[in-house]
Amino acid sequence: MSGNLSAVFGVVSLVTALAAALWAVLRLRGRRGIATATQRATYEVLHTAGLAAEPLRAGLDPAGAAKAVRHLRALVGAAGLALTDREALLALDGRGAHHGDQLLAAARRVVGSGRSTVLRDSELRCDLVDCPVRGAVLAPLSADGRVVGALVAIADEQPAPGLVQATLETAHWAGDQLALAELDSSRERLARAEVRALRAQISPHFIYNALTAIGSFVRTDPERARELILEFAEFTRYSFRAHGEFTTLAEELRSIDRYLTIERARFGERLQVRLQIAPEVLPVTLPFLCLQPLVENAVRHGLSRKPGTGMVSIEARDAGAECHITVEDDGVGMDPTTLATGIAELAGSDPTVDPGQHVGLSNVDERLRSAFGDRFGLVVETGLGSGTKVSMRVPKFHPGVRAGS
Repeated sequence: MSGNLSAVFGVVSLVTALAAALWAVLRLRGRRGIATATQRATYEVLHTAGLAAEPLRAGLDPAGAAKAVRHLRALVGAAGLALTDREALLALDGRGAHHGDQLLAAARRVVGSGRSTVLRDSELRCDLVDCPVRGAVLAPLSADGRVVGALVAIADEQPAPGLVQATLETAHWAGDQLALAELDSSRERLARAEVRALRAQISPHFIYNALTAIGSFVRTDPERARELILEFAEFTRYSFRAHGEFTTLAEELRSIDRYLTIERARFGERLQVRLQIAPEVLPVTLPFLCLQPLVENAVRHGLSRKPGTGMVSIEARDAGAECHITVEDDGVGMDPTTLATGIAELAGSDPTVDPGQHVGLSNVDERLRSAFGDRFGLVVETGLGSGTKVSMRVPKFHPGVRAGS
């Protein structure tokens, strides 16, 4: 995994550098007569690469290949260019369509061997007297160490070393884009798995306790039992919804209110709740099931073990470009050293420690960092007998992040 991350950071650094160069060239182009021929050429290459990158980042499929192939042909400078996966020719732009079967057969050999090859005129015979195709260069497309297809540059003369080198470099660059597409897909799968882990953490204890609490009102207060059943149904509907990696703070708070309504039926006056929510941050987008586990931890691990009354405080305030959220309880707290210990060590060395609390915190922390960057992880302040305060910062606006996505 660390190798993948290093590769990703390397690609991100390269993209950042290219974006800076592009911006500089754009500024120069805006000033008549200042941009040099070299700078204009740099702009054209970066602009074309950007147009090809977007569809490739969606993965190697016919739709994306059809959008990318024209721009890739411009980068290589070939008479024609084709993209294949491991089995089929996905798209072709320019000359060479009547050699499709020959090119696909050669591409399959390249995919199987993982090595580039050059086809000469003698290997691309056809029945057309005036056939303009004189050769082709085929290079494997590798994503994350796995050959997923081939890039085929078609030439109207015998392939020169310049075309060979341009094809190899473009195939390498296109493979990096496909690797990023797979990384995005893996990140989405991981995010869904992490949400499923949180759901599994919710179900065993909370559902049992909620149904027990509701059952205690069935005979003594049927109307209260009915209201609690409805709240429980809405809570589970939200928690187990099948779509959306992100939600809004307002939606998360609505679910938390239902959760606390059920818990107050169980704890009675022992559970006190204080809310301080700035209205302007209610539309802020954050990862789904990001705040609710923190509130559940406060009740389950902080207050349920505390004799007498306990308070859970939830605050969300406007902080310029960010929303600052805290969940605090005045419960039993925990040893900061224990909190910092690895989850695996907790589970193996100390049977008195419930790893579920730390799994929930770790899960939320990782999803925050994945969505917004390492600056936006959880901050936990705690001590034995001193309660626990968990804080998070969420950017109000973040590219590519929207509720329901």
